Formats: sequence, C-alpha cells, structure tokens
Amino acid sequence: MADPQREIIANIDRLNQHLDQAGCSALVLRSGKNFTYLAGFAYPGTLGRHLDFPDSPREVLLVWPRREKPVMILNHYAAPLAQRDSWLQGIEVYDDYAESPYQKMAEVLKGMGLDRETVGFEKTYVSAARWEEIQKLLPGVNAIDCTELMDRVRWIKTPGEVALLEEAANILDEAYLEVFPTVRVGDTEREVHGRLVESCLRRGAGFVHGILNSHRNTVAYGGEGDMRFQQGDIIRNDYVAYYQGYPGHQSRTVVVGQPSQEQMETYRVMLDIYRMTVDRCQVGTKASEIHRFAAEKFRQHGYQQRLSLAGHSVGAWWHQQEPYIVPGCHQELEEGMVIAMEPHVNYWHLQDMFLITKDGPRLLSPKFNTDEMLVVG
Repeated sequence: MADPQREIIANIDRLNQHLDQAGCSALVLRSGKNFTYLAGFAYPGTLGRHLDFPDSPREVLLVWPRREKPVMILNHYAAPLAQRDSWLQGIEVYDDYAESPYQKMAEVLKGMGLDRETVGFEKTYVSAARWEEIQKLLPGVNAIDCTELMDRVRWIKTPGEVALLEEAANILDEAYLEVFPTVRVGDTEREVHGRLVESCLRRGAGFVHGILNSHRNTVAYGGEGDMRFQQGDIIRNDYVAYYQGYPGHQSRTVVVGQPSQEQMETYRVMLDIYRMTVDRCQVGTKASEIHRFAAEKFRQHGYQQRLSLAGHSVGAWWHQQEPYIVPGCHQELEEGMVIAMEPHVNYWHLQDMFLITKDGPRLLSPKFNTDEMLVVG
C-alpha cells in the first residue's frame, strides 16, 4: 500500500470507518486538501496550482480503494516528485495535454473491479464538464459526493500531523521574532512582507502567504504596497507558513514606537476576550456557541462590528478547513481537532493554533509571548 520507509500520518482508521459507514468502495480525490492528505506530500509552485484549477490540463487524481492499493493518476511533470516523496507507490502516468486523467482513472477502477460500485468524488472540485465525462466513462458506478466525508476524516489529527503543525508554527513564530524587531519608521509594507516570506522559506517552509498592513491601510486584504510605517502604527498580520504541506498559522499584534495608553488598554481588552474565547474550546462545545460567546464579549465592550470568523480547523494544503467557528456551524468540538482561533475586530488580530484535548485546548505555537504587544522601531 505504501513506501515502507515512510510512515503514513493520515488518519486511515477513521477514513476506513467513514468509508464503511457510507458503503463506499473507493474514492477519487482531486483537491489539494485531500490529495496532499492521503498522498503524503505537497506539490510546490506551478505543480501546486494545477491542484486548484478545475479546468487544469494537468490534473492529478488519487484513486483510494477501500481494500486495494491506492493509485495516483499523474502527468509526466508531476510523477517524479511523487516517486521521490509520496508514501504511496502506485502511479499511473497519462499524457498531459493529450489524454484525460479521468480515462486513466476509469481504467484503474475497472481493473480493480469497482466500476459497478459506490465511488466517492469531490463535487466541490470536479467541474461540470468532468462530471459528465465520469458518467460516460463509468455508467455503472454509483457516484456520490465525498466532500463532507473527507472533511470529517481530516479534522481529527494524528500525532504525526500535530508534530508537523507544531513545526510549521515554530517556523512562523521564529520568522516573526526575527523580522518584526527590525521594522523601523519608513519601512514599507512590501519590504517587511518580503523579509517575512524570506525568513519562513529560509527556515524550511515550502510556501508562504499572508497579509501585512499598517492599520491606516483601509484595504486589509489588498496586498502589500508602498505605504510606509509611522510612529504609532499597528502592524496587522495574518500569515500561513507551510511545512511539508501543513500550516503554521498565527497573527501577532505589533506596534511601531511606544504605544499610547489607549492602545495598551485596547490590547488588554482584546487579549482578554481572545483568551476567554479560547478557554471555551472544550470537547463537546458547539462551534456556534464559541462564536456567540466572542461576539457578545465584543458587544459588551462597545464593539458593534460583525464578527465573521472566530476560528477554523486547519489541515494539509489549505489552512482554513471545516469546522468553522461561525454562527451557522453547530458541530461539536472533538478531541484531536486542531483549531486556529482568531476572534478579533478591526486590526487587533491575535491568532494561534490549539489542539483540542480532554483537558482543554493546548497551545501549539508558544514561542511568541502575547502577554503584551510587541513594541518595535
């Protein structure tokens, strides 16, 4: 089933339980989240973008049968990295730009005798055109949507996954601790962002993305530009540094120059609400209840802004995964989840990742002391 030299850290026991409950004989996985999770490695750069585009001419697929050996359907560009890094050994190569990976996938399922069984596909990632192709290639298959099934599998982490998340968190916090103290009045958002990305990559991150803005920049997610930091600026930041496909995901409150009394008092309020909300992350508590608690605390302190996202699960490939800590999610927290908590308003952005245990939430990113704002410049 796998390379004996590499340990599979995905939650295979939980996957098998969910497949059996769904009466599903195989999965065909297309998304970066699920391909990376079960193949055990992350495609970088250009190869990685092809996992995201539904109309990619160089798609990669993973056929995961319940009782046979998994097979990756790869193009010529994608195969060498999988041969080197995946814990799986089965590979079928198709001629990208000339052949369809779904034709090869159909041949694999037929060879396994699964072309008249129930097979799960990700409707959220398979385009309408590809869905029609699947129906023509496999008319005897009972095709079901396995998106939610895989979400539920991924959200309970194994010890191996937690170790990767901790390593990724360390990379990001070490980069923060290296770069933020170097910020000076006159530095641009773009310059500081570049230094942070470089620091993460130098420390072993495979890829990095995020935002970094002065609080005076009213378009928070509009990219890092040439706005220069001034005395009294709050540096809003929200980064993700991926290590072996798993994210370190933290946000820190940083002020340029000596903070005002008002800023220090505001930070204390934000920190108290943040930590009280984190304390609500107990096994059995509904996500919606945690969000409601945070929203009420902000309103009690006079903040009427909409609190959209108080937190979210994390996982391979993309940092925001189910369950989300939002009003409409009534999923109870389970032991083994890792949740990135970020209840905040305006630019007072604090965020850390926590492992949900029977004894309460355990901080995975402790290197950066958030008891006080970091003062720089």
